[in-house]
Amino acid sequence: MKHNVYIALGSNIGDRAAYLEEAIDRLKRENDIEVVATSSIYETEPIGYVDQQSFLNMVIQIHTNLSPEKLLATTQSIEDTCGRKRDVRWGPRTIDLDILLFDQQNIKIENLCIPHPRMFERAFVIVPLYELEPTIYFQMRNQSIEDIYEALPDKEGVNVWRSKVGEEESGHSES
Repeated sequence: MKHNVYIALGSNIGDRAAYLEEAIDRLKRENDIEVVATSSIYETEPIGYVDQQSFLNMVIQIHTNLSPEKLLATTQSIEDTCGRKRDVRWGPRTIDLDILLFDQQNIKIENLCIPHPRMFERAFVIVPLYELEPTIYFQMRNQSIEDIYEALPDKEGVNVWRSKVGEEESGHSES
């Protein structure tokens, strides 16, 4: 069975766009993962630990035969391969991959909670997810993504940095 999954990606160290693209490429190389769609890339200010560079964020949709646990192991392996360090909570990172949704399942195991526990308050997640799939309905919350999107207080701080991966860049470059 192919599971429908949404994953958030974020980066704020080095060539941020290259880390996003590398993570997507690594997912595409996995036999049991098909990358179905990608959102635009958005630039956002950090939250939590704010003494760091701005983030590039996006959401992708995949289809996979992997279990949630095996998908988590795969995403963490990609983070490790890309040099991810976990020194500071919400701190700088080369790449972060968070499993947001796995079908319509509610999953709570030791290292994984789906839906992602803080996604509904995070404009940098909801804005690209809404762009990608504006018809999602969250049964567990009895809310549509449009309702959640409209209620976000800080969505103006989530700015398109580049439309859709692979399309023409909007003039931004990494140094």
